[in-house]
Amino acid sequence: MAGSPTASSGEFRNADNRSLKERWLAYLAENRLNVTTQREVIVDQFLRTQDHISIDELLARVRRRHQRVGYATVYRTLKLLVESGLAIERHFGDGQSRYEVAGDHHDHLICTQCGLILEFEDDEIEALQERIAQRLGGFTVQRHRHELYGLCPKAQGVAGGACPNDAPVALRPGRHGASNGR
Repeated sequence: MAGSPTASSGEFRNADNRSLKERWLAYLAENRLNVTTQREVIVDQFLRTQDHISIDELLARVRRRHQRVGYATVYRTLKLLVESGLAIERHFGDGQSRYEVAGDHHDHLICTQCGLILEFEDDEIEALQERIAQRLGGFTVQRHRHELYGLCPKAQGVAGGACPNDAPVALRPGRHGASNGR
């Protein structure tokens, strides 16, 4: 997959960056970790990210503001963000880890050709998963990850088919492209 194009609306994101930043600072204090300028530049950039970002992509964004930040510093900071519960590490089959700001539960639809990642939530799918878990042994679902891999219309070669990623930002489907109202 090339890059990490993602439909963006922030629907599933915790929009309160101040609260996230407070949680980050509390995590550092609890774990007796230093607050450094480079680490804070990385965290600030990451918390503003609305897509699924790789280490290399985050590094490129951070270096626009702070040229001397290195790959290892970004890697270690993302690891701390995951440990603190502020980031989620994802693997979408392209061979690299991608990270997103922790927020409300959602699922993913991924184009295996262009790399588009759409986030969605569907009440019917959630209910069906619960019913299946009960039926297959009385399970109570504590967490799950639902990723659908396929091809967008353009990648399928559909005549006149477009990739949602090619549309102007204002016309792209939101992260909730297949939402049932949540």
